[in-house]
Amino acid sequence: ITIGVLPIEKNSYEEDFDDILLETIDETLSSLGEPVKNAVYFHLQTNFNLSKNEIPKKINDFSDIVQKIFGSGACRLEIKFMQTLHSKINVNVKWPEYKAPLSKWIITDMTFVEYVNSMRQNYGENTKITLIINQKNR
Repeated sequence: ITIGVLPIEKNSYEEDFDDILLETIDETLSSLGEPVKNAVYFHLQTNFNLSKNEIPKKINDFSDIVQKIFGSGACRLEIKFMQTLHSKINVNVKWPEYKAPLSKWIITDMTFVEYVNSMRQNYGENTKITLIINQKNR
């Protein structure tokens, strides 16, 4: 028996990450209520010509639109996106340590877009497939 670890093809882990990111956004918007979630997706499509499935590839546009829709509340929503995404993926990230009452989610020099891009990169680097080869006796 041979056991090894191989990296997953780039397209495969990118698709996986995009699915997780969409699930994260969907869950976070659902926490505001289904009517709010549906209204956000409707406005993304009709007013900004951005479909739900395009969000992972157009994360900058999505973030700008969230800012336009939610105004000053967008920061809290983006923090919630980051928390939910972090809970869904197995990526080791070194967070700065803060003393109470500050939160590790308040990082003034990292935007939501930078966080998503960093998680995407780390997810790809940390994603591997365990390969098990059984050798049959002849």
